[in-house]
Amino acid sequence: MRQSTKLLLILLFNMSAYMSAQQLSPTQTLTIDSIFQAWDKTNSPGCALAVIKDGEIAYSRGYGMADLEHGLAINPRTVFYIGSVSKQFVAMCMLLLAEDGQISLDDDIHKYFPQLPDYGYPISIRNLIHHTSGIRDYLQLWEMSGRSYLDKVPEKEALEIICRQKNLNFEPGTRYLYSNSCYFMMALIVRKVTGKNLREYAQERIFGPLGMTSTQYYDDNRRLIPNRAFGYGEPVNGTFANMMMRFDLVGSGGIYSTVEDLYKWDQNFYHNQIGKQGQALIDQMLTNGRYKDGTELNYAFALENGKYKGLRTISHGGALGGYRSGFLQFPDQRVSVIILSNLETFDPMGIAHEVADVVLEKNFLPEVPVYQPKPISLSIEKLKAYTGFYWNDWDGNSREIVLRDGVLYYNRGGQSESVLTPVGEGKFIMGADAAAITTVIFFDDHLEVIQGQEQPTVLTRYEPFIPTEKDLITYAGKYYAADIKDTVELVALENKLQLVLADGQKLPLLPAMKDQFYHPYMGSMRFTRKNAKAVEGFTLDAGRVRNVWFGRGN
Repeated sequence: MRQSTKLLLILLFNMSAYMSAQQLSPTQTLTIDSIFQAWDKTNSPGCALAVIKDGEIAYSRGYGMADLEHGLAINPRTVFYIGSVSKQFVAMCMLLLAEDGQISLDDDIHKYFPQLPDYGYPISIRNLIHHTSGIRDYLQLWEMSGRSYLDKVPEKEALEIICRQKNLNFEPGTRYLYSNSCYFMMALIVRKVTGKNLREYAQERIFGPLGMTSTQYYDDNRRLIPNRAFGYGEPVNGTFANMMMRFDLVGSGGIYSTVEDLYKWDQNFYHNQIGKQGQALIDQMLTNGRYKDGTELNYAFALENGKYKGLRTISHGGALGGYRSGFLQFPDQRVSVIILSNLETFDPMGIAHEVADVVLEKNFLPEVPVYQPKPISLSIEKLKAYTGFYWNDWDGNSREIVLRDGVLYYNRGGQSESVLTPVGEGKFIMGADAAAITTVIFFDDHLEVIQGQEQPTVLTRYEPFIPTEKDLITYAGKYYAADIKDTVELVALENKLQLVLADGQKLPLLPAMKDQFYHPYMGSMRFTRKNAKAVEGFTLDAGRVRNVWFGRGN
């Protein structure tokens, strides 16, 4: 088929898919199309879009290709892997099981996983739902053990690696840290309680009743999926990379669906058709979790309650391999934007907000004036007093306060930095103007970063450790982590401590304080010594996995 003919057929097919656009003006639809122009091609992956308004699909379209090898275009009925947007369906399953009296959300999960270590604290199903369990993320643990989760991950081994962990990231109920382990474990609870796997239970209780005929939990990678979009990575030498994925564990993700099916799920938030409680079930779904001290966190049942330009939002995103997804609702306006993509570098949530800007332009509320403390002038000598290095123990990274041309900057490493505008002695606003909501307050030995109503982030002031070649040699060697059954090697090379990766590449580690090294993307290593000279191991904090002990030579 000639390229021009193929393009014409693609355009005609897509046009037939969005003839329901009567609720949007021609100007709005043209503006929305322009947002996706970069992917609206026959040689690029792209996405499917559904704009929902007043109970109907007001506009839906496909942009780009579902299968570059066979020249198949994306349309609103194309099936995508939706990643963590799947989690809200697991959360609904937990609510349905609780409604039926088969579980309590306050059950200690050791009831269902007796092989899980006793960490000295109960861990409830609620902790799993709201990511306050402290359980380490099994996908990151899997990668840390030298394997890719794009390959098949056996369910038994995934559970074993979770139950092998001798420590938690934190005491349950005291912090929020996203963990895919939580939702994977809830999928297993469904089977333990009902005798049905998550695919069967969700089909019976959710997908079937709602008529979501193109939606399934994909728990067997041998199963065929009609109309599937294949995932792609960013171009290499001008050609998109094929990101083949054999991953078929469910719970943390696992659903394949379409924007048209997710429209049916979206509408169920307003007219609930599942369970026995009607809208009360949806109210539970949208209720934020709480910490042990009663403080509310901004995460409900796998949904985030938020605001955008003065309007209430409900949302969640998803990402795995070459797939990206965004589910964004404006419940008070009965408007939703759903985007499913098959390109690794696509930003569905960011673009969903751009689409919302077009659809809801006249609905946005006037910006509420923010209290603007008056900027003041501080002498160079006083500004110099705040400069130096500060350590964020939670994310395992360093920040530097830099004075340049009479202006103080909050530097995150590399080119990422923000202006600090003084509004008082030791008090600054982060950003170019005083209307910003992030405040930085300096103390003698630390600083605090305060964003809105959130708890302050504390960064401790420290003097940088500049290791000698002799110092570096004391850290070099092989280290073993029993929790992940993996050995890593550190070498002293080119006046740096470097981590040897599985493929032989070496990753330079940056020194912070004595016996503390870090990498901006990998995390931090805190070394422990038996005595003044001998290093016995280090504790790794790496994103969703913290407090992992690597013993030297074990």
